[in-house]
Amino acid sequence: MKKEDCFYLGKIVSKYSFKGELLIKLDTDQPDLYEDLDAMFIEVRNTLIPFFVESSQLHKSDLLRVRFEDVTNEADADALIKSDVYLPLEFLPKLEGDKFYFHEVIGFTIEDVNYGKVGILVGINDSTAQALFEIENNGNEILIPMNDEFIEKVDRKAKTIFVKTPEGLIDLYM
Repeated sequence: MKKEDCFYLGKIVSKYSFKGELLIKLDTDQPDLYEDLDAMFIEVRNTLIPFFVESSQLHKSDLLRVRFEDVTNEADADALIKSDVYLPLEFLPKLEGDKFYFHEVIGFTIEDVNYGKVGILVGINDSTAQALFEIENNGNEILIPMNDEFIEKVDRKAKTIFVKTPEGLIDLYM
Protein backbone atom coordinates (compact mmCIF):
# COMPACT_ATOMS: atom_id res chain seq x y z
CA MET A 1 0.00 0.00 0.00
CA LYS A 2 1.34 3.41 -0.98
CA LYS A 3 0.97 6.45 1.23
CA GLU A 4 -0.77 8.41 -1.54
CA ASP A 5 -3.52 5.73 -1.58
CA CYS A 6 -4.14 6.31 2.13
CA PHE A 7 -5.24 9.00 4.52
CA TYR A 8 -3.70 9.93 7.85
CA LEU A 9 -5.79 8.53 10.71
CA GLY A 10 -3.64 9.55 13.66
CA LYS A 11 -0.50 8.97 15.69
CA ILE A 12 0.38 6.35 18.28
CA VAL A 13 1.00 8.45 21.37
CA SER A 14 1.53 6.02 24.23
CA LYS A 15 1.22 2.55 25.68
CA TYR A 16 -1.90 1.70 27.59
CA SER A 17 -0.95 -1.51 29.36
CA PHE A 18 1.92 -3.91 29.92
CA LYS A 19 0.45 -6.27 27.32
CA GLY A 20 1.20 -4.18 24.26
CA GLU A 21 -1.97 -2.08 24.04
CA LEU A 22 -1.48 1.32 22.45
CA LEU A 23 -3.32 4.64 22.36
CA ILE A 24 -3.78 6.31 18.98
CA LYS A 25 -4.65 10.02 18.91
CA LEU A 26 -7.18 10.17 16.09
CA ASP A 27 -7.20 13.09 13.66
CA THR A 28 -10.94 13.07 12.96
CA ASP A 29 -14.19 14.72 13.94
CA GLN A 30 -15.92 11.31 14.01
CA PRO A 31 -13.77 8.93 16.08
CA ASP A 32 -16.58 6.37 16.44
CA LEU A 33 -16.28 5.56 12.71
CA TYR A 34 -12.89 3.96 13.36
CA GLU A 35 -13.65 1.92 16.46
CA ASP A 36 -14.19 -1.48 14.76
CA LEU A 37 -11.41 -1.71 12.20
CA ASP A 38 -9.86 -5.03 11.19
CA ALA A 39 -6.48 -3.60 10.22
CA MET A 40 -4.45 -0.38 10.02
CA PHE A 41 -1.26 0.65 8.27
CA ILE A 42 1.51 1.90 10.52
CA GLU A 43 4.42 3.84 9.07
CA VAL A 44 7.65 2.17 10.13
CA ARG A 45 10.87 3.57 8.59
CA ASN A 46 8.94 5.26 5.74
CA THR A 47 7.08 2.04 4.85
CA LEU A 48 3.41 1.33 5.52
CA ILE A 49 3.07 -2.00 7.28
CA PRO A 50 -0.33 -3.64 7.87
CA PHE A 51 -1.18 -4.45 11.49
CA PHE A 52 -4.25 -6.54 12.28
CA VAL A 53 -6.46 -5.34 15.11
CA GLU A 54 -7.32 -7.84 17.82
CA SER A 55 -9.47 -5.38 19.78
CA SER A 56 -10.11 -1.66 19.96
CA GLN A 57 -12.29 0.81 21.79
CA LEU A 58 -12.57 4.54 22.16
CA HIS A 59 -10.72 5.93 25.15
CA LYS A 60 -11.80 9.43 26.13
CA SER A 61 -12.89 11.54 23.16
CA ASP A 62 -10.19 11.30 20.49
CA LEU A 63 -8.06 8.36 21.60
CA LEU A 64 -8.44 4.84 20.28
CA ARG A 65 -7.15 2.07 22.52
CA VAL A 66 -5.87 -0.74 20.30
CA ARG A 67 -4.46 -4.21 20.73
CA PHE A 68 -2.70 -5.46 17.60
CA GLU A 69 -2.31 -9.20 16.94
CA ASP A 70 1.50 -9.29 16.91
CA VAL A 71 2.16 -6.60 19.54
CA THR A 72 2.15 -8.54 22.79
CA ASN A 73 4.64 -6.84 25.09
CA GLU A 74 6.06 -3.49 26.11
CA ALA A 75 9.08 -3.71 23.79
CA ASP A 76 6.86 -4.29 20.74
CA ALA A 77 4.64 -1.39 21.79
CA ASP A 78 7.59 0.93 22.48
CA ALA A 79 8.84 0.38 18.92
CA LEU A 80 5.57 1.81 17.54
CA ILE A 81 5.18 4.90 19.73
CA LYS A 82 5.15 8.15 17.71
CA SER A 83 4.37 6.22 14.50
CA ASP A 84 1.74 7.56 12.12
CA VAL A 85 -1.32 5.43 11.37
CA TYR A 86 -3.04 5.32 7.96
CA LEU A 87 -6.09 3.76 6.32
CA PRO A 88 -6.92 3.26 2.63
CA LEU A 89 -8.80 6.18 1.05
CA GLU A 90 -11.91 4.02 0.52
CA PHE A 91 -12.46 4.06 4.31
CA LEU A 92 -13.17 7.80 4.23
CA PRO A 93 -16.89 8.55 4.54
CA LYS A 94 -18.26 10.30 1.45
CA LEU A 95 -18.79 14.02 1.89
CA GLU A 96 -21.50 15.92 0.09
CA GLY A 97 -22.39 19.52 -0.59
CA ASP A 98 -19.71 22.06 0.17
CA LYS A 99 -17.72 19.80 2.51
CA PHE A 100 -14.57 18.21 1.10
CA TYR A 101 -11.36 16.45 1.99
CA PHE A 102 -8.21 18.41 1.18
CA HIS A 103 -6.80 15.69 -1.10
CA GLU A 104 -9.94 15.48 -3.24
CA VAL A 105 -9.95 19.13 -4.37
CA ILE A 106 -6.31 19.48 -5.44
CA GLY A 107 -6.40 20.32 -9.15
CA PHE A 108 -9.82 21.99 -8.94
CA THR A 109 -10.31 25.41 -10.53
CA ILE A 110 -10.96 28.28 -8.12
CA GLU A 111 -13.44 30.81 -9.42
CA ASP A 112 -14.33 34.01 -7.60
CA VAL A 113 -17.88 35.35 -7.95
CA ASN A 114 -16.59 38.89 -8.59
CA TYR A 115 -13.10 38.35 -10.03
CA GLY A 116 -13.72 35.32 -12.29
CA LYS A 117 -11.27 32.45 -12.75
CA VAL A 118 -8.53 32.76 -10.12
CA GLY A 119 -6.44 29.69 -10.99
CA ILE A 120 -5.79 26.03 -10.15
CA LEU A 121 -5.72 24.77 -6.56
CA VAL A 122 -2.27 23.21 -6.12
CA GLY A 123 -2.29 22.73 -2.36
CA ILE A 124 -3.81 23.51 0.99
CA ASN A 125 -1.65 24.97 3.73
CA ASP A 126 -3.11 23.94 7.06
CA SER A 127 -0.01 24.70 9.13
CA THR A 128 -1.20 28.24 9.85
CA ALA A 129 -3.96 29.36 12.22
CA GLN A 130 -6.26 29.71 9.19
CA ALA A 131 -6.01 27.03 6.47
CA LEU A 132 -5.24 28.54 3.06
CA PHE A 133 -6.02 27.56 -0.52
CA GLU A 134 -2.73 27.67 -2.48
CA ILE A 135 -3.65 28.66 -6.03
CA GLU A 136 -1.40 28.82 -9.10
CA ASN A 137 -2.14 31.51 -11.68
CA ASN A 138 0.41 31.92 -14.49
CA GLY A 139 3.36 31.62 -12.13
CA ASN A 140 1.77 33.68 -9.35
CA GLU A 141 0.85 32.07 -6.05
CA ILE A 142 -2.46 33.27 -4.65
CA LEU A 143 -3.46 32.46 -1.08
CA ILE A 144 -7.12 32.54 -0.09
CA PRO A 145 -8.24 31.72 3.45
CA MET A 146 -10.37 28.56 3.60
CA ASN A 147 -13.17 30.33 5.35
CA ASP A 148 -16.73 28.93 5.21
CA GLU A 149 -17.96 32.46 4.54
CA PHE A 150 -15.78 32.65 1.39
CA ILE A 151 -16.76 29.25 -0.07
CA GLU A 152 -19.95 29.66 -2.08
CA LYS A 153 -20.17 26.25 -3.78
CA VAL A 154 -18.14 23.12 -4.49
CA ASP A 155 -18.97 21.65 -7.91
CA ARG A 156 -17.37 18.19 -7.99
CA LYS A 157 -18.55 17.44 -11.55
CA ALA A 158 -17.00 20.61 -12.95
CA LYS A 159 -14.02 20.33 -10.55
CA THR A 160 -14.54 23.93 -9.49
CA ILE A 161 -14.76 25.70 -6.15
CA PHE A 162 -16.66 28.96 -6.27
CA VAL A 163 -15.55 31.54 -3.73
CA LYS A 164 -16.58 35.07 -2.82
CA THR A 165 -13.54 36.84 -1.42
CA PRO A 166 -13.35 40.34 0.02
CA GLU A 167 -12.86 42.99 -2.64
CA GLY A 168 -9.20 43.52 -3.50
CA LEU A 169 -7.86 40.29 -1.92
CA ILE A 170 -7.02 38.60 -5.23
CA ASP A 171 -5.72 41.87 -6.72
CA LEU A 172 -3.03 41.92 -4.00
CA TYR A 173 -1.37 38.97 -5.73
CA MET A 174 -1.64 40.21 -9.32
